Amino acid sequence: MDIVIRRARPEEYERVGEITAQAYLGDGLLDFGESDEYLGELRDVAKRAAAAEVLVATERDQVWGGVTFVPADGPMADIARPGEAEIRMLAVAPEARRRGVGEALVRACVDRARATEGCIRLVLSTQRTMHTAHRIYARLGFTRTPERDWNPIPHLDDLLLITYELTLQHTP
Repeated sequence: MDIVIRRARPEEYERVGEITAQAYLGDGLLDFGESDEYLGELRDVAKRAAAAEVLVATERDQVWGGVTFVPADGPMADIARPGEAEIRMLAVAPEARRRGVGEALVRACVDRARATEGCIRLVLSTQRTMHTAHRIYARLGFTRTPERDWNPIPHLDDLLLITYELTLQHTP
């Protein structure tokens, strides 16, 4: 696969939103399925793009995946602290999985974080069942940060998001 990572264009927002929503639904990551409130957030790429950088993975102008890169102190951050950027909503279309799309998107976020002045760390939250993503993070040098694990819906005891971080080495 000859993957190109770039900023999402407005005409691609619907496709990116559907890839993200379908990935979360198909992988059983939404507690309330089609009625889950978070589904609307996953589909609202325009809102994300207004507050962060939405990246897409393309091959011959076909969008195969997307991710939201939240720069240091960005309003879409869930867990980032000062000096940290955050990865959110990584998703790859089912037919493009296991072809390096997810890893290419994460690498692009790492590159952007390194290029962000004052950014010393890249952080993310993930669900316990996202084993393929966990392998990508480990391969790229991310480490688990159990002390930062959190629950976005406190009244649901079984929804614990686990966290990872990558300490950045800036190149001069």
